Amino acid sequence: MIVCKTKKELAQALSSLPKGSIGFVPTMGALHQGHASLFKRARAENDIFAASVFVNPIQFNNPDDLKNYPRNFEADRKLLEQNGCDLVFAPSEEEMYPQGEAVKSYSFGALETVMEGAQRPGHFKGVGVVVGLLFELIKPDNAYFGEKDFQQVAVIQDLVRQMGIHTRIVPCPIQRAEDGLALSSRNALLTPRHRALAPEIYATLKKSTQMANQTCRELKDFVCAQIAAVPEMELEYFEIARPDSLQSVPDTEPAAGNVGFIVVWMGKVRLIDNIRY
Repeated sequence: MIVCKTKKELAQALSSLPKGSIGFVPTMGALHQGHASLFKRARAENDIFAASVFVNPIQFNNPDDLKNYPRNFEADRKLLEQNGCDLVFAPSEEEMYPQGEAVKSYSFGALETVMEGAQRPGHFKGVGVVVGLLFELIKPDNAYFGEKDFQQVAVIQDLVRQMGIHTRIVPCPIQRAEDGLALSSRNALLTPRHRALAPEIYATLKKSTQMANQTCRELKDFVCAQIAAVPEMELEYFEIARPDSLQSVPDTEPAAGNVGFIVVWMGKVRLIDNIRY
């Protein structure tokens, strides 16, 4: 596996590899088996499997979140090698964003003003900037993203449209621990007590699917009550939205055919999940 730290090294490495389709998985490191599921698909479906490891500072609107984000490149490197990665790009912040050099930014309209966009102003602009740069550098044929970040997938699909490139975005199913908790780099920050309680998030979502034909208001009330019953959990939001536009479904309509999005705080750790109705 070739490790590139600079854009120049990346360009040289890409030109040295055999010609063929490139499958790409952009990551912020702290890799786990959820990432590994993306790596396996990229490896199986392409001639070349490339990845990036870069904690992108401009998509964090909370300085503490950026500071506390887990980093372990040697462990990341090992997991990438185990999954047949040909090339990993692991730049510094200065390499990605040289001082005085302008970066191209994008606007995602209504996609970035709801849910995660509303709670984390500027987050998706930061995601768009870094993924746009990575796509320009690597020029992947296929790029793989996990559906745990469902809203991000929609934003990236719009980014590709705006860039006018032919990269195919491949959404991949949420990977879960045996107890149902969605795999996330942030899970490593949970205390043992919080980790033991965290599966209640998915258990609640799963129970709520039995109410899919009831109104969104009834379903929201159920989910809010279930989460409120766990003192260690603080609900940031639970929203039912259209899968294509991500706009809220009116409370009087049934939830069926839409997606439920949830964010729960456990201590200082912010956990997200979603489910289809």
